[in-house]
Amino acid sequence: MLKMINLIRNENMKLARRISTWIMVGILILIIIVTGLIFRFAINHGTNTEWKADLIQQNKDDLETANMQGLPKNTKETILNQIKVNEYSIQHDIQPVQNNTLWGFVKVSSNSIMLISLFAIIIGGGIVANEFSGGTIKLLLIRPSKRWKILVSKYITVILYVIFMLILTFILSFLLGGILFSFKGVSQPFLKYTPEGVVEVNMVAHIIEVYGLKCINLIMMVTLAFTISTAFRNSAMAIGIGVFLLTVGSTVTNLIAQFFTWTWPKYILFANTDLTQYSTGTPLIAGMTMNFSIVVILIYFVIFNVISFLGFTKRDVAA
Repeated sequence: MLKMINLIRNENMKLARRISTWIMVGILILIIIVTGLIFRFAINHGTNTEWKADLIQQNKDDLETANMQGLPKNTKETILNQIKVNEYSIQHDIQPVQNNTLWGFVKVSSNSIMLISLFAIIIGGGIVANEFSGGTIKLLLIRPSKRWKILVSKYITVILYVIFMLILTFILSFLLGGILFSFKGVSQPFLKYTPEGVVEVNMVAHIIEVYGLKCINLIMMVTLAFTISTAFRNSAMAIGIGVFLLTVGSTVTNLIAQFFTWTWPKYILFANTDLTQYSTGTPLIAGMTMNFSIVVILIYFVIFNVISFLGFTKRDVAA
């Protein structure tokens, strides 16, 4: 156990010494700050005193959209659920979260998880392959530590980097949102649709849920890039495939699910990584459940890591 901790510490130190990792952190911080300044000073949101009238009109428009012929079933259910949330908001005088508020900005900043995914793929896709391309793998393997421990330490290092970036994003967006838009609305609840109806949820719990659910796709993409990097020892291939699937994987899967009646797409990884589909009550494909998606994700996770393990521990270094 002590050897494993030392390996992880060494990998973290190596990662911290890379200029590129600090550049990524700087880019993330800069984007969050610039976004906050734009929302505060460049976009004139103002105070919407007619939000109830706006929601009533939005419900009318959404209802017309939901009644359109040929609309995919899951899309229709999503629209109808949002109408129910809007009706609850009007009845209980709870204004929806606006972008020019503390929690609104925190939610907007959660979109940075896509950027974190990109950075993590770059790190995960190169952390093993670069050892081979740089010729440092032999120096690494002459240590008394077993190969699988070295591999696990590298994987944990990437995950720790991801966690650090997520925590940084949340703390920075919360503090900046409070400074720019006031901490006054910190106790505002979030309205969430469930099969039992609309419920009020603590906003912190909701934000944590948003981060947690979005992290599923992030971790799986990092694991995939790490697997390709380990199996093929090619960082360019790992990063390229990882970025490609990150940008188009979910979109293509959604299109297949919406315009075809096939059931097999529910076994595709990207049909299951977005667990927010269950928090809205509208799964991508009929018959899918939260437990089903978790099982599919775990199966892919095990397959990826088995491939990584075999690729790193069984193959000859000179190969």
